[in-house]
Amino acid sequence: MMKSKIFMIILLLLSAFLFMPVSCSQEKEKPANTSLEQDAASSTLKAKNPFRGRILFQSDMDGDNEIYLLTARELKKLTDNSWDDEYPRWSPDGKRIAFNANPEGNYDLFIMEADGSSIRQVTTSPKDEIEHAWFPDGKKIAFTEQVKRGFRKRFTLMVVNLRTKKTDILVPEFRKSNSLPNFSPDSPLMTFTGKRTIGWDVFIYDLEKKEYRGLTEGGKGCRATFSNEGKIAYVSSTADGKGDIWLMEPDGSAKTRITERDETYDYFPSWSPDGKYVVFSSSPQNHRLRGNWALYLVRVKTKSIVPLFDSPGKDIHPDWY
Repeated sequence: MMKSKIFMIILLLLSAFLFMPVSCSQEKEKPANTSLEQDAASSTLKAKNPFRGRILFQSDMDGDNEIYLLTARELKKLTDNSWDDEYPRWSPDGKRIAFNANPEGNYDLFIMEADGSSIRQVTTSPKDEIEHAWFPDGKKIAFTEQVKRGFRKRFTLMVVNLRTKKTDILVPEFRKSNSLPNFSPDSPLMTFTGKRTIGWDVFIYDLEKKEYRGLTEGGKGCRATFSNEGKIAYVSSTADGKGDIWLMEPDGSAKTRITERDETYDYFPSWSPDGKYVVFSSSPQNHRLRGNWALYLVRVKTKSIVPLFDSPGKDIHPDWY
């Protein structure tokens, strides 16, 4: 009887591993130490691409995760320390950057100026505050609170007032794990990634009506982000079982796959300011953030893809302003 119980426990753990959702939450592999930022900047910022503006991203090319700023002319390192600085996000006016970091062990939310100066801490709880988004008015930030419970993790969307530092639950109506907020620039709508039974799906939440509904089904969608025109880019693994960038309308209609590459994992979309392109991260290895990840651009109208930036490490979580 005891052997039978042990066998069932092992079987359940293996099943949980095999049916883990697409990479909607960050899982990292520590890289070998490297200091090749200069070589990466000179050799992998691709010519003949349509890139204009400023793209923030996270990379471990120097041995741990730091935040970088990419323009058509240069690569600039905005953080440089011994801990992980991750998930940079532009403020609505482009003057500040929100990011999460773990100098004390757990992840907290931080803000700095656009040039990397004046870093200040926003949250101080013992939990992990990760994967966030600015409210359109720039006065509040939504973030994902991660709590580990044995082998499991619980994700809850929270909001923090930047003036008072008061925090609160953002979507109390959603009882299961919810994460990865993103706001429409001109309507009271927020997308988020929520867990149903197995896997994750994209949901939309009306901040005024306090109502949510699912935009995808099947546990294979996540990481939705609004364009300035209100269209949604998101990740789905329905086509190839790995992950592609898709587009849809805020009501969930007109779903269109724009990275048709069965051989790669395409994740972490961010719109260009004019809505003509989406920058994303791609890897031929797997979606657990191991191996090499590089930045690419896809033209929405033609679905043509061009490489943008590729360092020796993992270049992920781009945000375009």
